[in-house]
Amino acid sequence: MTDPHVVEHVPVADDVSLHVRRWYGGGRTPVLLVHGLASNARLWDGVATHLQAAGHPVAAVDQRGHGRSSKPDDGYDMATVVEDLRRLVEHLGQLGWDRPVVAGQSWGGNVVVELAATHPGLAGGVVGVDGGTIELAERFGSWEDCAAALRPPAMAGTPLTDLERMLRSSHPDWPESGIQGTLACFEVREDGTIAPWLTLERHLLVLRGLWEHRPSQRYDRITEPVLLLGADPGPAESDWHRDKVRAHDSAAAALPDARVEWLRGDHDLHAQHPELVADLLTRFADEIET
Repeated sequence: MTDPHVVEHVPVADDVSLHVRRWYGGGRTPVLLVHGLASNARLWDGVATHLQAAGHPVAAVDQRGHGRSSKPDDGYDMATVVEDLRRLVEHLGQLGWDRPVVAGQSWGGNVVVELAATHPGLAGGVVGVDGGTIELAERFGSWEDCAAALRPPAMAGTPLTDLERMLRSSHPDWPESGIQGTLACFEVREDGTIAPWLTLERHLLVLRGLWEHRPSQRYDRITEPVLLLGADPGPAESDWHRDKVRAHDSAAAALPDARVEWLRGDHDLHAQHPELVADLLTRFADEIET
């Protein structure tokens, strides 16, 4: 096979298939990349390219409702999205993948932690990229408070040119792969305006599933090595960041085999620093192999 990258749609449930971008690699540990809420697989393009260059087979997935995957009206609870991922790993196993490192960003980090807790031995290692320790119920006393605070802004109807200009202005240090990956979170309409691939209704269903998730109650079930990569905002520290530091420390203490590394950057570390994140994933995979 000469093409290093393929796209496929993998059936995971009745009338639900996941859009997967897959890079051929060498003989090193395969890596499955899982995006966060309202994101998409393309945010991982830069990381995937560096991982492939290091010899890793790589796959990045659009979770249900996101990107180019199926968009059913239900099934956005944690148990269902984890089952989607389990079936994807099973499919990759038929292609020769064995116990991949599974990395998730933000909500995706919680998803991969839950995958490891409910399906021990399926992954060789688990990575949370500014995710995996999120417990929204610790910050918001009710689902209604959470939904009101984290409701996404109305983006539909924004000209694509305005969105791109805003992204480049607010993220001047991001590589092109991060900018293009973020733009891929949106459908571009014939009139040149955009709309999120993930509708507001489905966004809130995913958010409700995240609000209900308690990863701290799952750590003792995880036997695989865990790497938590936290985003350090630097001087612009906030209550959110201090809570995140405490959550990461608690997770590292509770998990049987875990470590935490902090990287200066944005919540989307994988988009902002793809080479650095890829290097850390490769080092983690090497440690597992030995």
